[in-house]
Amino acid sequence: MLFQVRMDVDLPRDLDPAQRDDVLAREKAYSQELQRTGEWAHLWRIVGHYANISVFDVASNARLHEILSSLPLFPYMRIEVTPLTAHPSAI
Repeated sequence: MLFQVRMDVDLPRDLDPAQRDDVLAREKAYSQELQRTGEWAHLWRIVGHYANISVFDVASNARLHEILSSLPLFPYMRIEVTPLTAHPSAI
């Protein structure tokens, strides 16, 4: 199942720098692991925002929920999910 996911990040300005560095390092490692498995199929930065548009290719809604809620940055994110299906004009 394909999903477009927009993730906007809003880290607290008073977040301890060591905690910030830790959460960002864990986020990077986790996202790259998912990209290697193919579940996180595409990842694009939205210019001018601390946000991204991603495409996930997962087995179920439950798997997408598991992935997103396990992101180290999840507590600091606003997430919008859009299910995708094939377009009839696609080659």
